[in-house]
Amino acid sequence: MDFSIPAHTQQLLNDLDQFIDDVIKPIENADDNIRFFDHRREDSRTDWDRNGLPNAEWEALLVRMREEADKAGFLRYHLPERFGGRNGTNLDMAIIREHLARKGLGLHNDLQNESSIVGNLVTVLMMERYGTPQQQEEWIPKMLGGKARIGFGLTEPQHGSDATWMETTAVRDGDEWIINGEKYWNTGMHHATHDYVFARTSGNPGEGHGITNFIVPVDTPGVEIKEFMWTFNMPTDHAHVTFTDVRVHHDDILGEEGRGLQTAQLFVHENRIRQAASSLGAGLHCIDTAVEWANNRTTFGKPLSQNQAIQFPLAELYTEAEMIRALIWKTAWQLDEGIDHMEITDKVAMCNYRANRFCCDAADRGMQTCGGAGYGRAMPFEHIYRHHRRYRITEGTEEIQIRKVAGKLFGFAGRAKG
Repeated sequence: MDFSIPAHTQQLLNDLDQFIDDVIKPIENADDNIRFFDHRREDSRTDWDRNGLPNAEWEALLVRMREEADKAGFLRYHLPERFGGRNGTNLDMAIIREHLARKGLGLHNDLQNESSIVGNLVTVLMMERYGTPQQQEEWIPKMLGGKARIGFGLTEPQHGSDATWMETTAVRDGDEWIINGEKYWNTGMHHATHDYVFARTSGNPGEGHGITNFIVPVDTPGVEIKEFMWTFNMPTDHAHVTFTDVRVHHDDILGEEGRGLQTAQLFVHENRIRQAASSLGAGLHCIDTAVEWANNRTTFGKPLSQNQAIQFPLAELYTEAEMIRALIWKTAWQLDEGIDHMEITDKVAMCNYRANRFCCDAADRGMQTCGGAGYGRAMPFEHIYRHHRRYRITEGTEEIQIRKVAGKLFGFAGRAKG
């Protein structure tokens, strides 16, 4: 394997940097838009009088960014050409995500809501992989054009980490299904037109088979948003939703009946590898910031960076970053080589939980290195910690991901291989 960045990817990074300087930064700095990226005024993103939902001006700014990125040919980079993309690889995306996150917070890349000039269009990828030709023709143009926004309803109040014990059910009635149940942390519901709702249609609790993914219009009678959960990382778009005798047509199943967890696995695997790369980049931004501070800070008559107590923790984190990058690149490359994502699910899990933990450690160490200034909101550490801390829980807690690695290692899920 060649560990150098491919020439076409390096050219893309150069083009992205130029696009950020020429187009995105001027927008970010106009009309006090910078308030959304100023760590001291970041709560301007949140509409506190409307259940803590995203501020309308904030979301309008993100829409403008995506439109500019799409016009420039960057937003859909990872999608196939037939959907306006450039057939970007998983390795490309890993390199891009690290590069953009290492720049720090900005309109070009904001990981609070997966907003980036190079889109992480996972719900589109689910439709591209598992949708029928008719579904793809109907949905993908709407999704890319902003006319259809699809939430993701998998997690339940009593079964957060194990979807196989799902209590939401769907029963067939002629050409329709009747859904009953509830979802927690149902992402994107504040502006969703439809929701990917996972429900058990056959089988027994604890079995992976028998769960089906339905595309449910959110205005269907019986769909009710009970509340939006406030989090460490605001604003919120995570809803508690109930489904009472919700009727959905049989044609609105995504993928095979009873094989809905396949579509969910694609979602989490695509997210996990990119989250890992983003956490790597954000953690390196913390290290870069702390190193610059330590080099320019004078204490007791000498640069702070001359103290080994400052050097060693950052050097160890920097070493860890190099190892994490190697694993991310290898895993992304394996996916590009056609290895099924379930065959290397343990490697994806390794990438994700180690990178997310590294980012939190780097933010904490950066804060400690910079002392009182690091604890203040003028520096990026508390912001990065808040936004990346959730990645150790979402898309599978790190404990669940470690268990996945252990399952391969001890032979419960197939023997681990190098």
